[in-house]
Amino acid sequence: MSIEPLASLDRSTLRERALESVRSAIISGQYRPGDHLGEVELANFLGVSRGTVREALRHLQQEGLVTAGNRGMLRVNSLTPTEVRELFRVRAALEGMAVREIIASPRREAAVGALRAALEQLSDDAENFPARIEADLAFHLQLCRQSGNSMLVDVWQHLEGRMRVAILNGAAWQAPMMARDRHAPIVDAIERADVTAALNVVDEHMASAAERFTQAPESA
Repeated sequence: MSIEPLASLDRSTLRERALESVRSAIISGQYRPGDHLGEVELANFLGVSRGTVREALRHLQQEGLVTAGNRGMLRVNSLTPTEVRELFRVRAALEGMAVREIIASPRREAAVGALRAALEQLSDDAENFPARIEADLAFHLQLCRQSGNSMLVDVWQHLEGRMRVAILNGAAWQAPMMARDRHAPIVDAIERADVTAALNVVDEHMASAAERFTQAPESA
């Protein structure tokens, strides 16, 4: 375990930093779906109280990254294949709505510029999988934000923890789904104001991702 001790931090920031450290450990793959998260172990590694760790884990439960198992023991969340497919169908609906609203907006040109900038952050560096996750999710969040619909953004962000879990279920072999060329056609269609094409690309992207993320690594 390589989580950094937090004992030297100001008390007012301990909870936030503990939360950030545990979240990062999950997202980076130090903890895998199904792994037990012990309060005592984490408190010792981080150099903070069990109460601080408990608050961080409670927040991660709300995000969907952590779930309570047998006897209330907390574990890194995992999703069944059915849940993954449901998640990506909901994402297709949300991001399809975002696409419609962007194309109908007088700010479409500016939105395309913001999305092009987000595309540039999508890396082909296979060695830095956590960075690829962040860039991929940042692109899709930017797509929702450019719709100008705050409720849509709130719903998407509420699902973000489970999105991360779906990605982590299969780990780095899923990286091709996060490539720049898998996302560029969405922006191209928005730039052309082609609603039908944009919706088709979003639907295909989410359907392919769902199938990819429900396969076992050995069968990829």
